[in-house]
Amino acid sequence: MVETSHDPYDHLHIFTSCCVPNALVMLYMSQDEDNRNCAYESIRDLIDSIRLLLPYTVYLQFLPVVLLELCKSLQRAAGYDDGLLYEICRHFLGVVVKDSKAMNIFHGGGDNRVMMIIALHDLFPFVAELASELTRGLVSSMESDFGPSRSEVKDFLAFLKPLKAAVVKNQVILPLSNCVFTCEDNLSNCIFTCEDNEIRFLYVIFDDLLTTLVMCLKAMEGLVIEKKENSGWDQYLVILKELHGISKLYQGGEEYFWRNLKDFKRSLCHLIVRYAKRGEDYKWILDQKDAIDFEARRHLVMLLFPMDEYDDIHEMFIDRSRLLTESFEYVANEEPERLRGELIMEFKDEEATGQGVLREWFFLLSQEIFNPKTGLFVACPNDPRRSFPNPSSNVDRLHLEYFRLAGRVIALALMNKIQVGIVFDRSFFLQLAGKNVSLEDIKDANPFLYSSCRQILDMDPSAVDALGLTFVWDINESGSIKVAELCPRGKDMIVNSSNRKAYVDLLIHHRFVASVAEKISHFARGFTDIIGGKKNLKMFFGSLALEDFDRILHGNESDICVVDWKAHTDRSPNILVLEEMTAKQRKALLFFWISMKYLPVEGFGGLTSRLYIYKSNESIDHLPSSHTCFYQILLPVYPSMAMMKNRLSFITQDHVGCSFGMS
Repeated sequence: MVETSHDPYDHLHIFTSCCVPNALVMLYMSQDEDNRNCAYESIRDLIDSIRLLLPYTVYLQFLPVVLLELCKSLQRAAGYDDGLLYEICRHFLGVVVKDSKAMNIFHGGGDNRVMMIIALHDLFPFVAELASELTRGLVSSMESDFGPSRSEVKDFLAFLKPLKAAVVKNQVILPLSNCVFTCEDNLSNCIFTCEDNEIRFLYVIFDDLLTTLVMCLKAMEGLVIEKKENSGWDQYLVILKELHGISKLYQGGEEYFWRNLKDFKRSLCHLIVRYAKRGEDYKWILDQKDAIDFEARRHLVMLLFPMDEYDDIHEMFIDRSRLLTESFEYVANEEPERLRGELIMEFKDEEATGQGVLREWFFLLSQEIFNPKTGLFVACPNDPRRSFPNPSSNVDRLHLEYFRLAGRVIALALMNKIQVGIVFDRSFFLQLAGKNVSLEDIKDANPFLYSSCRQILDMDPSAVDALGLTFVWDINESGSIKVAELCPRGKDMIVNSSNRKAYVDLLIHHRFVASVAEKISHFARGFTDIIGGKKNLKMFFGSLALEDFDRILHGNESDICVVDWKAHTDRSPNILVLEEMTAKQRKALLFFWISMKYLPVEGFGGLTSRLYIYKSNESIDHLPSSHTCFYQILLPVYPSMAMMKNRLSFITQDHVGCSFGMS
């Protein structure tokens, strides 16, 4: 009796020595269609049986060899253009080599018997071949709607993974100048020997694709200006991200990458706004926020918010007179997933509901939270619009929970793209971004302290020694002054010309960081609840300038443009009275009309709908009404312009205009 081997490598040896791949491919290349179909089905069955029947660890080491042999046989028999079967085999080979456990096969792990049959170098031709296919697709996309296919890009990334891992493992970072070598033809025709260094090979791939993509971005510039779209651009960002990752493997590579893109900012920003999708990692771009414009930065940070499709809705019924306390009950301890779902808002004893009422609630609640009279935040003396956490907010035992509420509300307003007319102080914003606060950052929050510290730093050294200051600061706790040390034994340390910088830094840290750290931490927790993680929180604030955040959260800070208003309103001749209104009255009318006092940065063009004026069937004794959800105002047929002015001026009073909307 012949003993049967159960070692999979014995089977692998038998499989390869018997030239099974060659035999199947020869049958596949037959002129007889039945033979060809039989070979095709046999090869597919072979791949599926290995994938589905063999133990996982065996499959990972068996299938790459089988697929490699099949690909080589198909290349010899039919060339790269064979089509479907070759692409199927190549695709599955890419799937396997991308597997994290299979990666060991290609850089020193796994069974040595497999390493003798398949090596990292065996993947070079596939990487080069796919890179050439992408290059051809990119060139085509400059003149037509056909660009690199998603499947080609996916396979290219799969084959690159073990190659990049091998470069990283070598821990050799070469200058770009050491990596350059040329091929007489294109990449797919390059012949790479075992002596070729994968580091140099990878650079050729990188530089060829980057050069082609730069040509594409240049060609895009004019089309973007003309507002022409090309569906062949949809894989550009994916390829650029991969090239950026490769660039970091080379000394000076990342700088080289961004230097090539710097002249095509318009094209890059268009790609981001048009093709960047939620769930992808765009940190590689956000780390270079100056390389893109505000619109692109805004688009990317807004993608950080997860959009949960929650079956249930979160309904809120709130008394206007108890806006903050009842909103706290509905929002503070609710599961974040529900808050990220559909919110339904209704004020008690009012019929109106819908998105218009939700926008009104966000605006009124945000204004209430950040009102200095509430005690959570204080206004900056140099810029009263800006808010900073109140160091003395602990007079309310629930103040920290209200800071967490504030974080949730602001994050939800951002997620729902509602401008609430709030702006943060710079030091507050920087701490949310995880950045240090310097003297220049406190100029608006405490101009007196800023001026004093600046004088200490700038005065003559002998004058500093004469001040008699020590490393302490005064804390106001519920009306009483308490002296606190800035460092251990601070009361015994005299401020002099040598340590004055340290004194100023410690003073700023204690006054603007340590004193509000717990409050900002709770605000950040609330924001994190909605944006879905500390990493997203830090990336959101770290990727924006304060001015960017102002524009997203506050909205357009310019006076409302009457011309723009009319241009985006159907039947706009009926609102000629806008010119005669004050800026405050226009905001009040806009709030009555659409539940917004602050427009997006783009003005009326940034709204989700045009504005509408409709005739109301009510008598002329009635005031106008509105459907805020649908951006509609309803006007009775007033007999004169004077009467219309009178009625509109009445509803633009703050205590009236917020309660006449219908939905």
